[in-house]
Amino acid sequence: MFDFLLTSEQKLLQEEAARFVKEKVPKQLILAMDEEKVIYPKEYLMDLGQARLLGLRFAERYSGRGLQWVDEVSVLEEIGVLGTSLACLYSLPSIVGEAINHFGSEVLKDRYLKPTLEGKLYTAEALTEPRGGSDFFGATTLARREGDVYILNGQKRFVVGAEGADYFMVYAKTDPEGPAHQSISAFIVDRGPGVEVEHIYGLMGTRGGGAGRVVFKDVKVPAENLLGVENGAADIFYQMMIPERLTSAAGALGMARAALEVASDYSTRRKAFGRKIKDFQGVNFKVADSITRLDAARSLVYTTARAVDSGVPGHVARRLVSEAKKFATDSAWAVVNDGMQIMGGIGYTNVFPIERLLRDIRLIMIWTGTNEVMNLIIQHEYYKERRGNLQCHRSLEEDAVNAHLTEEKVYE
Repeated sequence: MFDFLLTSEQKLLQEEAARFVKEKVPKQLILAMDEEKVIYPKEYLMDLGQARLLGLRFAERYSGRGLQWVDEVSVLEEIGVLGTSLACLYSLPSIVGEAINHFGSEVLKDRYLKPTLEGKLYTAEALTEPRGGSDFFGATTLARREGDVYILNGQKRFVVGAEGADYFMVYAKTDPEGPAHQSISAFIVDRGPGVEVEHIYGLMGTRGGGAGRVVFKDVKVPAENLLGVENGAADIFYQMMIPERLTSAAGALGMARAALEVASDYSTRRKAFGRKIKDFQGVNFKVADSITRLDAARSLVYTTARAVDSGVPGHVARRLVSEAKKFATDSAWAVVNDGMQIMGGIGYTNVFPIERLLRDIRLIMIWTGTNEVMNLIIQHEYYKERRGNLQCHRSLEEDAVNAHLTEEKVYE
């Protein structure tokens, strides 16, 4: 871990989180969730709320701690060792809280954000629709204004936390005839009449997080539950890229670290051909590669957190969080695969947690925007930045002996 990047207060916070993970999360909870005997661990969230570890970035008046992204990333790395479901459920108050904190009224903050951070209310983000995953602006869920309420109809799927959520953050189309980027609104929707939650997915991993489909049938949503302005959810969506992707990246660090620690410890005990397998290059070079990947991912994640804390422009933040999410999740996948290879056949069994971590980690390269979508954003923002820097920097193209031979520079 990169303790040298943290202040003394941040180190104490990370140690506090590590103690919570060690003392407050029983092994049986993890196993029961993976076996789907538990489909939503409310007690876990209650304990986090009582420990004041939820929504660390939000103001103390809402039961946060008024901290920054670096603090939250350091805690999420510790939570991440528990696996994707528990890390994601930990992150949801921060993710949905971002929208309420930035775009909600004081009434919504008091009614929803505060009790959520106290572990008394549970939330989920209803984003993905059956017809499209990454095509956010193609949403077909509709909200029609009628006096003081909106009438909401449609459905969302792959909603992590749906099973236990008391309320949902929902994106819906409020101008069916308008341009895609100017016709979506975001709402806080209580679980109540017209809201049907179906726990239907048999997941490869990331189990026990209550993922399900949510169907809205003529749901009456008070107009005061609108986040931001009507048809203005594009701004909310772009802001939400930060918590959605940075929390995924930070959680991936913990999962990769868990796989590396289990595999490397195994390599110091397992013997083959009369030697500990850590002494064979086929093993210890995989460990070296995993350490490097994890450190590189951690460097990018912490740098991104610090950049966001410093207030970099939105387009820079979007590029960095997309890089962090892509690189950290890809790296975690590589680390857990190498961990299983180091352990051989026993790593493929449930005698060790490597196989569960592999099943968990696979999903995080898909959700909150696939890593291919991350590439799309990264290159798009880079080209845009490059165009803006052309007048400010040395023309590197001229630093060649025959740079003057313009007739050789054929572009068509």
